[in-house]
Amino acid sequence: MILDTTYLLPLAQIAVDTDLLAAVAKKNTGLKLEDIVVSLISIFELQAKAAKLKVPAKSTIRAVDAVLSAFRVIPFYEPGVIETAQRIRKIIPDYVDCIILATAVVSKEDLVTEDSIVLEKKEKLLKDHRLKVLNFNDLMSG
Repeated sequence: MILDTTYLLPLAQIAVDTDLLAAVAKKNTGLKLEDIVVSLISIFELQAKAAKLKVPAKSTIRAVDAVLSAFRVIPFYEPGVIETAQRIRKIIPDYVDCIILATAVVSKEDLVTEDSIVLEKKEKLLKDHRLKVLNFNDLMSG
């Protein structure tokens, strides 16, 4: 399962309404920590969000270290990711989101996100790219 960046933010002490990692740790979902995969671009997004919110650098460093040590991280510069991201760009306007989506497509993983634009396009993503898109509530209910 590829996690969108939102779910990594609590690692840097950034509060979110949907703390998926806490739910996984408490075994409130069928997901296990070893099943989690992230795009390398999510580490950049995490750092950028933390900087914008003036999170102390030490907290950000701990978050990045946690991601790198706990999860499989897929580079965003792999050819298949780049090619797929450019195709997805036709329906999703944010290129960083396209990279995360492409990472899921190329690695044949489902994606979990709270992004309303991506969730609106989930049927098209399933049809065109065989990408199953879920959100926090989907994982909590099943």
